[in-house]
Amino acid sequence: MTEVGFALFDTAIGDCAVAWNVRGLAGVWLPETSGAEELRRTVLRRHPQAREESPPATVADIVRRIGALLAGSGVDFADAVLDLEGVPESHRRVYAAVRTLPPGVTRTYGEIARLIAQPGAAQVVGQAMAANPWPLVVPCHRVVAAGGANGGFSAPGGVDTKLRLLAIEGATLF
Repeated sequence: MTEVGFALFDTAIGDCAVAWNVRGLAGVWLPETSGAEELRRTVLRRHPQAREESPPATVADIVRRIGALLAGSGVDFADAVLDLEGVPESHRRVYAAVRTLPPGVTRTYGEIARLIAQPGAAQVVGQAMAANPWPLVVPCHRVVAAGGANGGFSAPGGVDTKLRLLAIEGATLF
């Protein structure tokens, strides 16, 4: 079993968390509505053997960039190495396409389906977004429903959090 480390860190919207292992970033968590202890429990539910510790330099840089993004700076995570072990190939294609969306830019589920050469696969895109273990790094909040509707969001706070993230980035829905 690969050893997993994790760290909580403060941002403009509250405490967030990251987890990592030797393969790369294992997860990103947005603030829990009931605080840091609940966030810690959430991380440990996904990675029960994880140890809370200071992140290595590459992960510390991701933490810094997450903080900058949530403070309103346009930040790119294209170089972040993700631990893709166990991630279905269809989700990998979706995540790769979504990672090309710059801050403030939204695309519909259907547009992402076309980007991955799977027209009509908007449902697969939605499933991948709902299962996304790296919100912000894989910016699922930038994927919206047709006609500019916000669509769902599975992170704590749901659609309100999605709209808040889009507002921080200066995005406008159609």
